[in-house]
Amino acid sequence: MKIIGIDPGLNGAIAVLQNNKVIQIHDVPVMTDGKKNKRQLNSAQLVKLLKDNFQDEVDTVVVVEQVNAMPGQGVTSMFNFGQTFGAIKGICAALNLPIFFVRPAKWKKHFDLINSSKDASRTKAIEMYPSISDQLSKKKDVNKSDAILIARFYSETRFKEDLK
Repeated sequence: MKIIGIDPGLNGAIAVLQNNKVIQIHDVPVMTDGKKNKRQLNSAQLVKLLKDNFQDEVDTVVVVEQVNAMPGQGVTSMFNFGQTFGAIKGICAALNLPIFFVRPAKWKKHFDLINSSKDASRTKAIEMYPSISDQLSKKKDVNKSDAILIARFYSETRFKEDLK
């Protein structure tokens, strides 16, 4: 089974796990727009990335972190974030990919990351997958780690429930 974990947002990431092995990690594909070079989701590239990893409805699932607006964030940044989240949902629906959502508190609790630093998920992912530590070596790679752990959370919880 392939599990595609997505940490949404323009700084997010996508991890593809097969049989609990990380086979790919990507930053969410973005492109620049307009005179100010504002970043936006590159939907066409996301479609290609998902299609390239899609086997069939039975063997592939997408797990996306369920996000909400957060106090203190600007209106524009929250609009852009919501737009990206909605585009991910729409693309998965158009591709007939089964999609599940998990709240950050739920997957973080599973990996004992509640009340820890943001970088703790990177440490956890490196401990679980030392062979890809070079791909998680920078602080900015925390989103890749989150995507890996989101996919792994599904594998360790929901997928096992489905087998019962």
